[in-house]
Amino acid sequence: MSLDIVVLAAGQGTRMRSALPKVLHPVAGRSMLGHVIHSARALSPVGIHVVVGHGADKVREQLQAPDLGFVTQAEQLGTGHAVAQALPVLAADTVLILYGDVPLIQVDTLQRLLTRVSDTQIALLTVTLDDPTGYGRIVRDDQGKVTAIVEQKDASVAQQAIREGNTGILAVPRVRLAQWLSRLSNNNAQGEYYLTDVIAMAVADGLVVATEQPFDAMEVQGANDRRQLAELERHFQHREALRLMAAGVTLRDPARLDVRGSVTAGRDVLIDVNVIFEGEVVIEDDVHIGPHCVIKDSTLRKGAVIKAYSHLEGAVVGEGADAGPFARLRPGTELGPRAHVGNFVELKNAHLGEGAKAGHLSYLGDARIGARTNIGAGTITCNYDGANKHQTVMGNDVFIGSNSALVAPVALGDGATTAAGSTITQDVPAGELGVARGRQRNVQGWSRPVKKPKA
Repeated sequence: MSLDIVVLAAGQGTRMRSALPKVLHPVAGRSMLGHVIHSARALSPVGIHVVVGHGADKVREQLQAPDLGFVTQAEQLGTGHAVAQALPVLAADTVLILYGDVPLIQVDTLQRLLTRVSDTQIALLTVTLDDPTGYGRIVRDDQGKVTAIVEQKDASVAQQAIREGNTGILAVPRVRLAQWLSRLSNNNAQGEYYLTDVIAMAVADGLVVATEQPFDAMEVQGANDRRQLAELERHFQHREALRLMAAGVTLRDPARLDVRGSVTAGRDVLIDVNVIFEGEVVIEDDVHIGPHCVIKDSTLRKGAVIKAYSHLEGAVVGEGADAGPFARLRPGTELGPRAHVGNFVELKNAHLGEGAKAGHLSYLGDARIGARTNIGAGTITCNYDGANKHQTVMGNDVFIGSNSALVAPVALGDGATTAAGSTITQDVPAGELGVARGRQRNVQGWSRPVKKPKA
């Protein structure tokens, strides 16, 4: 069975009170529409077709990809009209209709739904709620078979009491869909072409309307305003927290974790409160992460320790290495096994060898630092000449005195030492001491200034 997916994303979202199209508002660091497309891709369809309208240019710009097609709905005349705009580009046997503001839908839910589609049967995702206000109601006959969907504004009092609601997510044979869309009418309270009217047409044509439900009702929750967007965010984070704990992660407080990307975690990992993960993060066994850290696109090897308030981006922290508190590891940073980076140390495109140490108050950029080398407080690599970056290379067992400035390009051999307060502009050979500072002069008879008395 070949599959085309149509994602409806043309709505304005006026209740968001935003210049940003509704479907581009983020949940967990990714736009709502981005989440839906991510799930759609997992179904390996022939094509994914996004119906755009309000803010169409912004949607295209943000989500443009080779496997996505965009169809314009110039006038928003209802969901049926929106799907009809995509009909000319559909070629697969089955069409699955999704919504760009329903970001938490799960792939396994959609897979279950698709198994119900056949030449004689369409598949509808419904949800049973204590309060289905706002949902179209699923009308069934005495045998429990679906006969129609009635929108709330068109529903009678008895129909409004029905707790089973329509999610709008529907899978149908393409040939049948084309026939039904051509017969839609806008004779209703909204004056719109409802996709839901397809259900009654299917029944009239002798097809069975099979239904599936999500295991979690929040999967089909949309966001029309900021409050609902926040509810989706917290539910997503709750779901991620449960997933991580099931993998063997201890969370000091599952309610104070934010995953804004993809996190893969090993066993016996400890994550303290208010940690934010962004992008692709890999955490191996026995890693400890302190509170208030931000970790983006990084890998933490077995037994690594990240202390409080540290920021990592594009970094690799080696086995048993530690960083922080208040450390900043920028892209291209790699800490070797058991390396140590302390408080207020910033690294960029810097490699620290096994057991190397930079304890505090230093900047190391474009540097290659050997095993067991010790970087004194206040050290900086002067890697930028105003036009180009240059590299500092240190061998093994180098000792850098406090408040040294290493003007790149420069190299220090194994076992070299720099005196505290030196500005090193030339290579220091292995085992030698580099001293580059003004000679001290003591002034005898000097008097410290004193405050003048007030008039």
